[in-house]
Amino acid sequence: MTGPAALWQGVMVSLIPAGPAPAPRLHRAARIEDAVHQFLARRLGQGGWDVTLVPYAGYGAPGWVRVLGRVLLTRLRRRPRRRPEKLRGWRSFATLPVQHAPVVIEAGGTRHEARADRSGFVDLVVDAELDPGWQSVRLTSPGAEPVDAPVRIVDPTLRFGIVSDIDDTVMVTALPRPLLAAWNTFVLDEHARMAVPGMAVLFERLVNAHPGAPVLYLSTGAWNVAPTLTRFLSRHLYPAGPLLLTNWGPTHDRWFRSGREHKRTTLVRLAREFPQIRWLLIGDDGQHDQEIYAEFAAKYPDNVVGVLIRRLSPTQAVLAGTFPAPADSPDGGTAAGALGERWLTAPDGAGLWRLLREAELV
Repeated sequence: MTGPAALWQGVMVSLIPAGPAPAPRLHRAARIEDAVHQFLARRLGQGGWDVTLVPYAGYGAPGWVRVLGRVLLTRLRRRPRRRPEKLRGWRSFATLPVQHAPVVIEAGGTRHEARADRSGFVDLVVDAELDPGWQSVRLTSPGAEPVDAPVRIVDPTLRFGIVSDIDDTVMVTALPRPLLAAWNTFVLDEHARMAVPGMAVLFERLVNAHPGAPVLYLSTGAWNVAPTLTRFLSRHLYPAGPLLLTNWGPTHDRWFRSGREHKRTTLVRLAREFPQIRWLLIGDDGQHDQEIYAEFAAKYPDNVVGVLIRRLSPTQAVLAGTFPAPADSPDGGTAAGALGERWLTAPDGAGLWRLLREAELV
């Protein structure tokens, strides 16, 4: 080989390291967290705590599936409960991750070996031939009872989907205020959480208008509360769908994860995984949904059918740590202007549905 191709190949060979690349050094906070987890794991493993697999709803298409789950140390209940118990939020965090636990995934007749990360998470895309609709994959790990994780297989002929925020969009939380967020997350009985008026009906009408449309709930909430959120959505008759949450705590290179970056990267991932689907993005004006959705709509205009923004009341806006926005001047930047009538704002689900009908988006 001669010429530029040979020269470029020689440059690339010279850049390849002689041995395996060293693993990136963890941030100091992550190293401290790992040391604490390892110490507690040794103690709790001798005190009646058991390895537990927690399955999360995943999604995919014919030929592949994204499998989500977590391996935890939990104190299993030995006695059956005689009556329903009020579950406080802190119980969702009374667990400990099993770091780097081996996990076997059985999906569509194929077997895949995986390993949880340093926080006990399994997030893996595997090859699997599953029919469209709700299916299940089996997860097993040494010392834990096998579990089945639900997965939503999207029909490749579908062209419409829904991505929705959770906090202050489908559930009233006023999350940004630290003290109130701590109360809602750790203390409040899960049955005391309130649904945003009219939003469940809005979702039901949307899925009825688009049979089979996937519904995904994108939030900056912690994976620890996924079971609580799933029960909330079911109790208030929201359509079932995978939760796309994040893990609180330090990462390999920073003190805390970025919730905004989590939403941005997830939306881009969905656009690449389902290039044929146009998403209806649903959020609120209490955090950063407008900014994130505007950026995504500007970058991927062919993947956005419209944006619905639930306007917080003045009281809710103050509780959420923002200032109330005038009803006639929704914030959305250039993307809102480009979407025109497809960028809709209203204080509740009934108002958003009326605007959708007027804009002929359903």
